[in-house]
Amino acid sequence: MDDLTLAAELVRDAGLLARRMLGDGLDTEYKTSVSDVVSAADRAAEELVVTRLRRERPDDGLIGEEGSAQPGERTWFIDPVDGTYNFLSGVPYWCSAIALADADGPVLGAVYFPAADELWLGGRDHPTTCNGKAVPPLVDQPLSQVSVTSYLHPAKVGNLGWLEAWQAAIGSAATLRMLGSASIDLSYVAGGRLGVFLQSNLYDWDWLPGTALVLAAGGVAEIVQDGQTRWQIAGNAQSVAEVKAALLG
Repeated sequence: MDDLTLAAELVRDAGLLARRMLGDGLDTEYKTSVSDVVSAADRAAEELVVTRLRRERPDDGLIGEEGSAQPGERTWFIDPVDGTYNFLSGVPYWCSAIALADADGPVLGAVYFPAADELWLGGRDHPTTCNGKAVPPLVDQPLSQVSVTSYLHPAKVGNLGWLEAWQAAIGSAATLRMLGSASIDLSYVAGGRLGVFLQSNLYDWDWLPGTALVLAAGGVAEIVQDGQTRWQIAGNAQSVAEVKAALLG
């Protein structure tokens, strides 16, 4: 079985397991804040993926949000439930996501969105698809004609430098969306439903699955370091360039 087919099976199985466990009832555990939550479904879905990858790809590394940490020359990044706050709140905007990366960056990304029954796949050798249908290639558009999908944590409001840069970056966009799942947001950017993705200091499991999809759809993905902030931007080249210029002033 090739890597992309394996990734597709894993995210679908993980997403369906999480949805089934949610329906049966779950307790919420808190990590760093009220909005940073985890459940037994997160852990069970990650274990499902890790167990199979260890069997199918024993020489590859594994890094997961819920604790798997074994990097390698090729490494699988696992986000069993991306959007856990939504997931546990009954908001159906969450997914299961996987990326495979090597020294040159993302090799492939797979995202399964259970509420919409959408499977997004893409990589270096596979143009981005949604449920097997190729998405149109991303084309240049000015920022004024597209949306920005982002996230503003309440704690960031007190960081005036961060907030000013963020406001400058989104200020010229057609509109702003905050939806709660980075991997779905990036999938939607790859599919042309959203314009530009902008967040800061994301973990690789939040960034790489959707980034692979954007790149495979003809878009660009950039990381811009500004002091302690690592801005992550993805979308069509023109809009990304405008966001980057605004961030750097």
